[in-house]
Amino acid sequence: MNQRNLLASLVALTLSTSAFAAGEHGGHHGDDSIGEPGKAEDVSRTIDVSMLDNYYEPESISVKAGETVRFRVKNDGALVHEFNIGTADMHEAHQAEMQMMVEHGVIKGDRIDQEMMNMDMGDGHSMKHDDPNSVLMEPGETKEIIWTFTEATDLEFACNVPGHYQAGMYGDIDIE
Repeated sequence: MNQRNLLASLVALTLSTSAFAAGEHGGHHGDDSIGEPGKAEDVSRTIDVSMLDNYYEPESISVKAGETVRFRVKNDGALVHEFNIGTADMHEAHQAEMQMMVEHGVIKGDRIDQEMMNMDMGDGHSMKHDDPNSVLMEPGETKEIIWTFTEATDLEFACNVPGHYQAGMYGDIDIE
């Protein structure tokens, strides 16, 4: 195989692997035990969350089973951060996807390359970060998630940008 064909094969393999890894974005990874997107008219309260480098304020959150909460999340840090609702296993799986976003230049320390995020990775997959249980934000941004907690389960909120979870950027969600 000549160098040109070898290079083309490696690029195709990289893109297909990336498409598989990034393909889960867009649906909270199919685990209904974490709850579901809520409706604004059902919100019982708003919880303000501040993301700093590398921790959250507050560090833990309590909700009731069946409660619909609006999370107003602000990135007060100097880096790109994520607020993601899930189980520890879900966060571990999501970290591999986030690593792909860094490797492909979507996440660049303190900014997000929106063009790269929308890049077609093949088979209709992109690197879009549009799960309803998660927001990815540049410094200074504020976004909201409206979420209904359907059952008592071991939940966390976490930042899955590479290294952030490992540095302690996660907190418990206690469901009463």
